[in-house]
Amino acid sequence: MFVGAAVVFAVVVMLLATALVRGRAREEVTVGEPRRFGVLVLVGGFAVPLVVLVALFLITLGALPATGSPAKGSTSMTVQVTGKRWFWHFRYPASGAVTANELHIPVGTRVELVGSSSDVIHSFWVPALNRKIDLIPGHENQILLEADHPGTWRGQCAEFCGVQHAHMAFLVIAQPRATFEAWLRTQSRPAAPPAGDLAAQGAAAFAAAGCGGCHTIRGTPADGTVGPDLTHVGGRRMLAAGTVPNTRAWLVRWIENPQRIKPGNLMPGLDLPAAQVRAIAAYLAGMR
Repeated sequence: MFVGAAVVFAVVVMLLATALVRGRAREEVTVGEPRRFGVLVLVGGFAVPLVVLVALFLITLGALPATGSPAKGSTSMTVQVTGKRWFWHFRYPASGAVTANELHIPVGTRVELVGSSSDVIHSFWVPALNRKIDLIPGHENQILLEADHPGTWRGQCAEFCGVQHAHMAFLVIAQPRATFEAWLRTQSRPAAPPAGDLAAQGAAAFAAAGCGGCHTIRGTPADGTVGPDLTHVGGRRMLAAGTVPNTRAWLVRWIENPQRIKPGNLMPGLDLPAAQVRAIAAYLAGMR
């Protein structure tokens, strides 16, 4: 498609440049006498576009099976993705691992992604790996992802879904099989107990503030489903679906005033004392 479009664009630019250099030939036309179409108009305006468009259409039809939904049993791994306002929820059914805004896959493995939405229509798109699919409430769509070398690719919601649509990004991280398996084992475990007094204070403050009503931390009473799963949030690269980096300083800012960083998101400001905010940030940063 790109090559075909580039050739057509080059021809059009060449003809435009030719017309500008030579000037347009003027003919005296008798009133009422129709203009005669030249060979160039017939070839360039009808024949060539017809051939190019038909060829590109046939090439597209031939490419569709490679980008379509994988057949049942044709993949060795399935990952479920749920689009939410405004973040991504990933679940690995075979292991029970759950994460948010980061999709890890093993290199050289065909991965079936099964997508849906919990609220409005979102669109899952990783341009470097495959086409986009819509995530629709009450409906599942599938797409095949496969990376032939390690790397990190950015994905984005491609369907306008509200005020923070532009800040609904995610990462696809392709890893060697051994590295991926180690990551998956870690993600499958419940959260480790808080390490250190400050983190322990943060765990208590997290529970007292009611954060578990919206967030899940496996291995604790927190079992909310409104916000992202925070079981291993400290090991992720980004916060707020790619809005800011995942550092202790940004965690503090996010907890203090999430609406300042991502206006319109569903996390309210809790107006907590600064000491509690720092303790909660230490608790979350330690969960890897």
